[in-house]
Order: sequence, then C-alpha cells, then structure tokens
Amino acid sequence: MPREVRADRPSAHLVGVCGAGMKALAELLDGLEWQLSGSDLLPASAAITALTLHGLTFSQGHSAANLPSDVQCLVYSPAIRPDNPERIEASRRGLPQWSYGEMIGRLMRDRTGICIAGTHGKSTTTALVGWILSVAGRDPAVLVGAELCDSGNSGRAGKGDLLVVESCEFNRSFLDFHPRFAAVLNVEPDHFDCYADLPSLVTAFQEFVQLVSADGVLLVNGDSQAARDVAKASAARVVTFGRSIESDWTVGKIHEDVSGISFDIHCGPTNPAGSKNLWGQVQLRLHGEHNVENALAAAALCAEMGISPQSIIAGLGSFGGVKRRFEVVGEADTLLLIDDYAHHPTAVRATLQTARRVYGDRRIWCAFQPHQVSRTLALMDDFAASFDDCDELLVVPVFAARERVTDEPQRVSRELADRVAARGRKARYVESLDQIITTVDDAARPGDVLIAMGAGDIDRIHHERIRRIC
Repeated sequence: MPREVRADRPSAHLVGVCGAGMKALAELLDGLEWQLSGSDLLPASAAITALTLHGLTFSQGHSAANLPSDVQCLVYSPAIRPDNPERIEASRRGLPQWSYGEMIGRLMRDRTGICIAGTHGKSTTTALVGWILSVAGRDPAVLVGAELCDSGNSGRAGKGDLLVVESCEFNRSFLDFHPRFAAVLNVEPDHFDCYADLPSLVTAFQEFVQLVSADGVLLVNGDSQAARDVAKASAARVVTFGRSIESDWTVGKIHEDVSGISFDIHCGPTNPAGSKNLWGQVQLRLHGEHNVENALAAAALCAEMGISPQSIIAGLGSFGGVKRRFEVVGEADTLLLIDDYAHHPTAVRATLQTARRVYGDRRIWCAFQPHQVSRTLALMDDFAASFDDCDELLVVPVFAARERVTDEPQRVSRELADRVAARGRKARYVESLDQIITTVDDAARPGDVLIAMGAGDIDRIHHERIRRIC
C-alpha cells in the first residue's frame, strides 16, 4: 500500500533513479519514509516498480514537468549534466541540488560512516559488511551498487547508528564522505574518463583516506603496494589484510567445491613458528578466491569495529551473494548459465579462473561485453591476456557508457577478439547480443557453461534464453 502523503515528510526528486547507486539510495530514503519522485531515460526496473507501490512517482524521460510542485530538493546521478531540464527547473525554483555522493555525505553526518573503496570487490564486500552487522543485531543502513541475491534490494534504511556505503572513486564521489571506518581493497588503473593515469587515481585515494577519522580504522590490502602507499596519508589506525603473512589478517587452508569455498582466518602477530593464531573457520556460499579476500576484508573490518567472531562467522556463512557476481541464474537446454559483472581485466581473469576450478574440464563459453572504449583501449594488453581460462570467447561491441562514439565500439571489440585469437585462443567478434544466442545455440554441447560477462546489458542473453524455454 502507498504511504500516506504527509506535509511533515521530507521529499526528494531523484534524477537518474534507475542507476545502481541511485536505486539503492531511493530504497534507503523510502525506508526513512521520504516522499520520493524520480526520472530516468530507462524504463522502470522491477525494483523501481516496487518502490512505486510505496509512493514513488516515476517518469521515463527528462522534463521540467517531472518535478513535483512541492518537492524540497533534487538529487542527481553522476551521469546527469547541469543542462538536464530537471536540474534547470530546480535552479529556477531555487531548490537545493545535491549529487549522489553529496546526498550520502549528508546522510552520513548523523551516523557512523563505514566506507568500502577499491577498484574491485566493493559491492560484495560492502554487502558482506552490511549483512554481518545485521546478523550481529546492529541494524545498519546500507548502500550497495548491486542487488543482493536473497532480497533483490541494494539499499536499506536500518534503525541503528551505522551507515555502510560502497564508495566509488568515479568522479571522486567518495570524497563527499566522512567515514570513521574504511577499507581500501585495491588500487588499479581504471575510470580513464576521470583519471589520466595511475598517479592521479592514487592522489584521489590519498584524499579519501585522509577523510577517515583519526580515532577510526583504515583497513587496506597488504598485498597491494598502491593501497599500502595510499594508507600512509591517513591519520587513522591502519590495519592490513591479505595473503601475505606480514598482513595483520590473513587466510589459510582454502578449499573450493561446487557448494562454495571454505578457509581459515588467522590474525595477530606472527609467532616463532612463522604463523599466526587461528581466529576462525569460515564456510562461504560464494565461489572464487577473490571472494575469500572480500570476506577476509569484511571479517577484519567488522572485528576491528568490535563485532564478535561468532556473529562474523555466522554472517559470512549465511550470506547469499550479490547479483551478477558469479551468479548461477539457471540452466537452459543443459547449458549452465552464469552472470557476472566483470569488466576489468583483473576481475575477468578471477571470474574465469573460478569457473575453471569449479567446473573442471566442462567447456566454458564467455560472452563478453567490454565497458567503455577508453577503458578497453587503455587496458587492451591486459584484457587480451585475461581470457585464457575460457574455451570459447564471443566479444560484442563495447557498451559505451558516458561516451560519445561513432564506430569505436565495433572496431575496438574486433581488435580485442583478434588479440585474444592471436594468443591461440578461440575468440571471435559478434555483432549483437542476439547473435550470441544463435551462435551458442548452434555450437554448444550438453554440459557447457555460458558466462555472460560485462557491466552493460549483456545479462539480457540469459533472460532471453530462459524466457524462450519457459
């Protein structure tokens, strides 16, 4: 049932509300009983449609007429420019306008901020931290840039004093936050539309860690030289996690099978025997050694916040995962379908290595949609070397988010397929998502695995295959 419209409820208009972060913010504000309206060029997703049942007014397309007459403020996604007609109308009315990051910063003023930053693993680690804190009874507010598999939500209001936020470096939006606890999972070149080179990216991360309260904790990946260098700029207490025995928190006895992955967590000083004390044993429902690192980071950060080992281990064991992160979405015509968000060479390699460990000698197809021409060109060599663990690679045109392009999406994807093929791998360029479906229909064998990979709309191929057989 829609909530009753009351004059004492705060109100906001969200421009670009279908974006992952903005959708999470809408869910959080809805939980706080804000009166909401929103717009997007995209049609309403299932999550946005669910919010309309609570009273959100959604408009597809951008127009000054979308702003309610009595709205109190406008919040816009990083993709929305100042010349957007709704922002122009808000300016005409003299309404406050805040970016997505600025709005989160305002919400964080009244709560203890917990920020998860890094090139990879932010969504899963943020969701894990939020889940653990919920299991521990802390009822945090949480903002994740992806939907949880169990609930379909990515934002929640919570009634506790904690706000857990996935903190992205894109457009330097994480500099609007003021955390007491923070994690830097890794620092690698990315977002080439914002950062010309690695030093400029490192500078942004240095500015971020300087925002962590001096009486707080900064957790950093001890295996990442760039992350360790960034940490030197922080006044907070620095704690490290990683595979190296030199890290404060580390792992051992990793075992993976089709049910998930288990491992030991060790912490504290290294003893004379060259090992650390056993802190606990963890069983994850997730796959991939990269998720061991994500879970280790979540466990270490929550432990440094005073959460008990029992609550942390229970939270890790019951966590159901995040959508589009090695998500098994079903089976169609004896073909196992996996959906994954990987769009950076490090993540692509980790996902395919996981698939190879889990599924052994089963034939693995990867349908890859590169994300942004600038990223694909800048990391072309790394991308070409990241597909060694798949048997068949199909590359579609680049999803050119936030870019103005002509024929670059086709040309760059052709180059990537050719570069992978030159390494002796089976790789080819295909013109469209529909062509992927027909190609796999013609050539796949029973028992094959098809991974749809990328940050654009590549996941449509799985939905289409499942729809056709239902």
